Amino acid sequence: MSDRSRDPHWNLDRHATGAGWRRLVLIGAVLMTATAGVHLLAMALGPQVPLGLVIALLAFFALSFAWIALSFWAAILGFLLNALGLHPLSLSRVGPGDGAVPELRGHTAILVPVYNEQPDEVFARLETTWRSLEATGQAGAFALFVLSDTTVDAIAAEEEKGIEVLRQRLGIGERLHWRRRTANTGRKAGNIAEWLDSHGSRFDHMIVFDADSLMSGDTMVRLAALMEASPRTGMVQTHAEPMGRETLFARVLQFSARVYGGMLATGHAFWQKGEANYFGHNAIIRVAAFSDHCRLPVLTGQAPLGGEILSHDFVEAAFMRRAGWFVWSLPTLHGSYEELPSNVVDYAVRDRRWIQGNLQHARLVGARGLHWMSRLHLVMGIMGYLASPLWLGSLLLSAAIVLEHEIVGPSYFGRVPSLFPNWPQYNTGHVHGLLVLTAALLFLPKLLALVLRLGGSSRVQGGRLAMTVSVLLETLFSMLLAPVMMLFHSVFVLGILAGRAVGWPPQARGDRGMEWDTALERHLGQVVLGAVAVLVIGSWAPAFLPWLLPVVAGLLLAPSLAVYSSRREFGVAARRWRLFLTPEEGAGDPVAGRASVAISTKDSALHGNTQA
Repeated sequence: MSDRSRDPHWNLDRHATGAGWRRLVLIGAVLMTATAGVHLLAMALGPQVPLGLVIALLAFFALSFAWIALSFWAAILGFLLNALGLHPLSLSRVGPGDGAVPELRGHTAILVPVYNEQPDEVFARLETTWRSLEATGQAGAFALFVLSDTTVDAIAAEEEKGIEVLRQRLGIGERLHWRRRTANTGRKAGNIAEWLDSHGSRFDHMIVFDADSLMSGDTMVRLAALMEASPRTGMVQTHAEPMGRETLFARVLQFSARVYGGMLATGHAFWQKGEANYFGHNAIIRVAAFSDHCRLPVLTGQAPLGGEILSHDFVEAAFMRRAGWFVWSLPTLHGSYEELPSNVVDYAVRDRRWIQGNLQHARLVGARGLHWMSRLHLVMGIMGYLASPLWLGSLLLSAAIVLEHEIVGPSYFGRVPSLFPNWPQYNTGHVHGLLVLTAALLFLPKLLALVLRLGGSSRVQGGRLAMTVSVLLETLFSMLLAPVMMLFHSVFVLGILAGRAVGWPPQARGDRGMEWDTALERHLGQVVLGAVAVLVIGSWAPAFLPWLLPVVAGLLLAPSLAVYSSRREFGVAARRWRLFLTPEEGAGDPVAGRASVAISTKDSALHGNTQA
């Protein structure tokens, strides 16, 4: 064992033990919270509700509530760790990756798979990334590979030209590579597999990017040092923070992720430890281990649930852990960035691809030899999207119970045979208790995250007043957006289960606005459903209508929300008013700032033309 592997600041492997009590704490809290919620709902329903409706609603509710409780308690753990200044792995002030960076000994490849992307934006990010790496003095330990799966010849020609210009600008010669595959077998996973076969033996580690990824040189050097000091570690996933987009929609989501996401990621890192997950990009991977153990199978049967696995990352992490290598998440490493879709439809379309990929994982949950935590990650990925139809089912069943009561009237001799009548019960105490518990699960993490920011970094995000207003506005926006995404996801899930497959087209990037005709086309069904719900409930059960309005309001306003939130000028105005700022904007982060400027101005020095 090398001297560096004994250093607690860099050896991740030494933190792999002691996860049992952490997981018991989390799972116990989740189960108690879910049990309390189910009990309150069961008591609120009372004995007069038909047994079939009760069983169905409680089943839907239990799964949904447990899912919300898991995120809640992870956020609470993250808050406590951040408030106390403790590292989620070491539970001390200092953890792996902290301190002065040692001299690197190995070789790391930075892989950038691209597929019909806008070349000037990709190369602007790469230039920023490489210059930041050069500033560390350790760029000699790295090489950069642009792995093109581009199918459009004109875009490929732009890529090839851009590579030559970028080589000259950076002065790195053959350490910047570009190659184009003629066949896109296996999509991104196949693209990387081809690199492993042709170049992998020359490198110890690979840092995998997406086309919209950006990472500081210091973060990349620290990742490489962690791998060199941790001989049993196969992957280290950073917490990629969104930045760089200017539409109001993207700015709200960027702000939300920056305020709440780090706290949540810290809580998950606490209990996952060496059985964390991989999200497909902004992570470092041990090349030999990945090449030997993480090749993807082709599932039997036809798409959408058979064929090539679309969402490769969770499966690769599961295979890596099955082979005995640790997989870590390190949200304490900053300087890792990505971009978000700029409007609600692009956001939903991206999720549509992920839903199909995650539902395929149901066929791998029982795969032989997987660690139970890996199976849990696969289930959690599936639940991330099944939560929407579960929520929809709960709403429909609740409405059915209300309508049945109003139309049929109370049942005095209910589901249990009795000589005595069951008088209608109105358990308002249980109803109010359930509402308070639900509100706490949904909104307390936002409040705690705001408390952390107000006590520390609020200045770089506009100041305390602007931060507070931004959180309130983001909460309102999220409440309106949630039912819209619920219906999108529910339709997508049902379509996939019905056999409708989707391809993997290039992700829409840039600040794309949305016109009214597109918004009406995509959201008309949601508006109609919201209007029908208001008419039916308003006619038959008007007392229930106020409880329904928080859901139907988002559906009725969906086209307006989509159009106006996609406007770049509104996002720019919000920035001018210091609303929804990210820390890099307030602090003038050199890496994120240079990349944003280069992308927004479409730096023509890299290319003669801009690909539309």
